[in-house]
Amino acid sequence: MAGVDPIQGAMGAASSGMKLESHRLRLSAENLSNVDTPGYQRKLMFAREMAGGGAEVARTGLSPKEGREHYDPYHPLADERGMVRLSNVDLMVELADAREARRSFDANVQAFKQAQSFYRGLLDLLQR
Repeated sequence: MAGVDPIQGAMGAASSGMKLESHRLRLSAENLSNVDTPGYQRKLMFAREMAGGGAEVARTGLSPKEGREHYDPYHPLADERGMVRLSNVDLMVELADAREARRSFDANVQAFKQAQSFYRGLLDLLQR
């Protein structure tokens, strides 16, 4: 973002943060909705810093952690031993992650509003 004024830079960083946390919240919602789905693997998001400030989604992936096994020989997904691989989503971890993402999103909204307020103040000064 070479040549961008500091207020625009702050607005851009806050905007990219909102987009990033929105993606994180969506993944968390998917994970929470599949907490009881056998074989489901938790989706993870990896972020990277952008050159001019802010952050973006670098990639999404699946958690390598194995879900625990449950004996249910009549389940359609049971293996030859009668074991069903459960989801690897930990409800408490996912709820905490969703809460953190929501708070980060809200903080970025406030930062954007503050930068917008500075911009309005600057425009008011220039109009005088």
